[in-house]
Amino acid sequence: MCLIAASGSAALLIGAFFFQWLGYAPCKLCLWQRWPHGAAIAFGAAALIFGWRWLPFAGAMAAAATGALGIYHTGVEKGWWQGPTTCTSGGDLGGSAEDLLNQIMDAPLIRCDEVAWAFAGLSMATWNAILSFALALIWIAAARRTNGF
Repeated sequence: MCLIAASGSAALLIGAFFFQWLGYAPCKLCLWQRWPHGAAIAFGAAALIFGWRWLPFAGAMAAAATGALGIYHTGVEKGWWQGPTTCTSGGDLGGSAEDLLNQIMDAPLIRCDEVAWAFAGLSMATWNAILSFALALIWIAAARRTNGF
């Protein structure tokens, strides 16, 4: 079951990178939601390799963390609360000061409070939250099975 849960996080990350490749630049909150998926993948790999009994719990926490970030991002999109004031995409900081200024001026502002893409009336952040909480349940089932509950 750990493999299923970790594969779910991998699929969501691949989906995020695919949308980025299609031209949907991620905002700051979108990027924050990716990190726990990476951790869940690592926990899944470690669980398969080492079999440590606590790893499914860590995977569940990582999946729940990205789900919580997805809920937060959804609230920002819907105007329920304010998001980070620095909600923009980043870039390469190399080069001269003039190059950096030109890069800043040419970079599009990716706002966290605007929905870039939606399906069935739900934004990518909302879908990430729903699917991540489902993955957290799979992690919990794996933990229960691994720990004899």
